Amino acid sequence: MKGGEMTIPHLFRCPISLDLFTDPVTLCTGQTYDRSSIEKWLAAGNLTCPVTMQKLHDPSLVPNHNLRHLIQQWRQVGHRLDPDYFKTIDPLVSLKHSLASPSATFREKFQALQKIRVLIDETPSTGSFLIEMGFLPLLLQLVFETVEPGFSQDYVNFVEQGLACILRLLPFGELGCLNMLKEGSKFESFLLLFERGSVTMKQSLCHIVELISSSSATRELCAMIGENQRFLNMIICVVKQNSEISEAGIQAISALCCLESNREELVQQGLIDGLVTYILNSERKERSMAAMAMARIEQVLGNGRAKEALIKNPNGVKAVVKMVFRVSEQEGSESALNSLMKVCEESLEAREKAVVGGVLTQLLLLLQSQCSGRTKTKATTLLKLL
Repeated sequence: MKGGEMTIPHLFRCPISLDLFTDPVTLCTGQTYDRSSIEKWLAAGNLTCPVTMQKLHDPSLVPNHNLRHLIQQWRQVGHRLDPDYFKTIDPLVSLKHSLASPSATFREKFQALQKIRVLIDETPSTGSFLIEMGFLPLLLQLVFETVEPGFSQDYVNFVEQGLACILRLLPFGELGCLNMLKEGSKFESFLLLFERGSVTMKQSLCHIVELISSSSATRELCAMIGENQRFLNMIICVVKQNSEISEAGIQAISALCCLESNREELVQQGLIDGLVTYILNSERKERSMAAMAMARIEQVLGNGRAKEALIKNPNGVKAVVKMVFRVSEQEGSESALNSLMKVCEESLEAREKAVVGGVLTQLLLLLQSQCSGRTKTKATTLLKLL
């Protein structure tokens, strides 16, 4: 290095001129060139990519804004950057080209995503580089752009890996990027993937719903999901299935319940029956989300339709009674007590079902346990009511 000059990283050199990019553009093959250099190449009658020699099915030149940004950053603070900076960036740019290339197969994209996932898992700080280079919107676009009708195994592997990478990158980026799902075609892809996808896909989509519900930046999207009857029916069915995905479904439903309008729509679509089924199915599991399901029942019981659904369900009151004192799920006791108070105060039928369901024994066991004073007070009040 002479004087104030810096050695130009290989990543920032045009493959044709070997000079620093001034206006980087990308071809359909995923290769990037300086605009003036590639325009001369094409003007000379060449219809191939200079590096790969692939025939260009589309001669369009797409500005590479991410690379331009990296070059600007390098020119401003390059001399202060860690020497390993470009060792990290260089392979990432290659991976991004592989993903963005229209000619890449699902298998090739899957392999690129595998490498990205390993990089993030082994070196979490890589996530910041990936965000800076625009990987998150690219992955969202790739996964939700078009759903392959046949759901081939290569396609399924690609989507599963793509969703896994998205979930690893979201903590490093802005959740507002998920608003692209508000586009009609993208949201339809989201629904189709949940409807026809693998268990792994559905679990990842449930986690994405959780993240959407956690941010004010995606509040409108959260409401959009919460008013979609098709999705709500699917997520409630998932909860009823007593499968490995049921827990993810409970978490997604709990997240959607952050909006009152979503709670009302969920109740209309059969939320109570779904949660009751889940609680009863989870009895024999060592670990479950039964306490969370119980909390959601308590949360929606301000709705008259929810109270009616709980009482009319043959196992509704019985399921709540079982949650009053469950050795492995004592955290659900207070929600169960509150729920029974809400339905038993106004309904003789609910009180009768509670007694038949064994609530008196449950309450006595609870009073003899190490639960809090507040919980014991509520248990005593419920005993008097019965």
